[in-house]
This record gives sequence, structure tokens and C-alpha cells, in this order.
Amino acid sequence: AAQLAGPADIHDPVLRGEFKRAAVWIGLAAALALVAYLARPLLIIFGGMVFAALIDGGTRLLGRVLNIDRVWRAAIVLAFTVAFLLWTAMFAGSQIAAQAALLPEVIQAQSFKVLDWLQAHGAVVNMKTAQSLVERAAGAIGELTSAVSNLIGGLTTAFGIIVLGIYFALEPQLYQRGFAWLLPMSQRAYFADTAQQMGHTLRRLMAGRLAGMTLEGLATWLLLGWWGVPMAALLGLLTGLLAFLPNIGAPISGAIMILVGFSDSTSTGLFCILVYLFVHLIDGNIVVPLIAKHTADLAPAVVLGMQLIMGTLFGLLGLMLADPLVAMIKVALERQSLRNEGG
Repeated sequence: AAQLAGPADIHDPVLRGEFKRAAVWIGLAAALALVAYLARPLLIIFGGMVFAALIDGGTRLLGRVLNIDRVWRAAIVLAFTVAFLLWTAMFAGSQIAAQAALLPEVIQAQSFKVLDWLQAHGAVVNMKTAQSLVERAAGAIGELTSAVSNLIGGLTTAFGIIVLGIYFALEPQLYQRGFAWLLPMSQRAYFADTAQQMGHTLRRLMAGRLAGMTLEGLATWLLLGWWGVPMAALLGLLTGLLAFLPNIGAPISGAIMILVGFSDSTSTGLFCILVYLFVHLIDGNIVVPLIAKHTADLAPAVVLGMQLIMGTLFGLLGLMLADPLVAMIKVALERQSLRNEGG
């Protein structure tokens, strides 16, 4: 006897097609919800990849002068990094920590002076609201400088990024082959080429960032120290660290520097303005264009938009990783475009 159709059986082809489409959209929504739920761990993993690119770049550079195994070259790069951090903590840590404790008070006092000057010259300023904003900004600066003075602290996120970065950098091919194994055979060669191009772009982008951070930080420190500006070491370090954030890092570091300068004297404040303009004129017109020729030439508006999104969703970590993420997405889209044109 013929079996009767059950209530769950679907024989209508149109209804079957609609059911499949609904299943695809439900699966996509579930995948997006899972990614959103795991967003922070995924971001830490990506941060480990970025840190690995820094180690890998130093390892490759060292390979040009030392013909030794890759593991030993990576160990040398890590040893120099740790030695630099220890030197900073031992010889400059106490000075920077003391300056960091004073910086929020200086910023707050100078901001109130600016508000009083604006009000005295006819500007309509809601002092209660303005004072609240200044206090919040000073608190944020205090958190930033506290993070700087405790840079080698055992934060879970930083520790995870560093450990993952070391593992990725020591044996990158192992993890690349492992991920490629999850893909169909027909996609593995394309994935390998794309991953290689992404790694190449990321290494150069990070090398450019380090070059810009070093130039801005050292130049600011030396020039401010030569003039006798208070907190020159801390201002140089903050300028170098904030240079990692294109578009928004420079105005923040410049505003802090200028406020500290005017807290000493008018001439010192004017000198800080000149230092800010000089350093960023050199960096923006010489260093950045030179680096952009050899790295991912990213549109500033796209980077700023991604920084706003990532900063809102994930805070400082998202803000720091927005630029590398845009570079990786750009490489993936360019590779896919070339593949479509070739296919």
C-alpha cells in the first residue's frame, strides 16, 4: 500500500524553494548572532594576528643579516622587545608614572582657564555642562595615563593577544594549513594566495605604524625636553602611542601637549603648537606618503568610519584594530575582484 504523506512532508516545489530560502536566511542570522556573541574573543584573536605580524616582520628583517633558524630569529626579536620594555620600566617608569599622576589635573585646570577666557570674551558657555565634560575628559586622560604607567601589567586581553601572537609568529604555516584544511580542495590555493597577500600587507602596515610612532614620539620628546616643557617624556610617549590611531590620535596628543605647554607659560604653549605642527607636517607629508606607497593605501574617511564603529562597539581595543581590519578587508575584496574578472 502506498504510504500517505505526513504533515511534515512538503511536495510543492515552490514551497520547497521558499523553505530553503528561509532556512538560508535563518542560518545566516544565527551565524551573525554567533559572531556578535563571540566578537570580543574573535577580536583578541585578530589582535594576536596583528602582533604576530610585528614579530614576523622583525624576524624576516633579521633574516637578511643572520642565517639562522626562524625560531631563533623570532626569539631574538621577542628578547629585544622585552628588554626595551624592562628598560623603559626601570629607567623611565618612575618619572613617567609621576608625570602621569599630574597630567589630568593640569588638563582640567587649563581647560577651565580656556572656558573662562571664552566667557570673558562674549562666548555663551554653559559652565555646568562644560565643567562636567572637562571632568569626564580629564578622567579619561587619567585612565589613559594610568594604562601607560602600567603598560606591563597583567591585563587578560593584552596577555591573550601577546601569547596568541607568539604562537602565530613562530609557526604561521601550521595555522594557515589548519584553516585551509577546513575548506574544499578547490578553494585552498586561492585561500593560500590571499592569506599570503594579507600577511604581506599587514607586515608592511605595522612596520609603517611603528616607524611613524617612533618618529613622532622621539621628535616630540627631544624637542619638548630641549625647551624644558613639563612632562616632556610622558608627552613624547603619549604622542608615539596615539600615533598608532590614524586621524584621531594626532589631534588628541596635540591638544594635551598644548594645554600642558600653556600651563607653564605662554611662550611654552606657543612652542608646543610649533612642535605639533612641525612633527605632524613632517610625518603627514613625508613619512605617511612614503609608507603608503609600500603598504595598503587606505582612504582616511573609510578608516575613520571603521574607527568610530569599532570604538563604539569594543572600546580602545576595537579602535586600535580598526585600521588593520580595514586593510585586511581591502585585500580580500581586491583578491575577489581579480578572481571574478579572471573567471
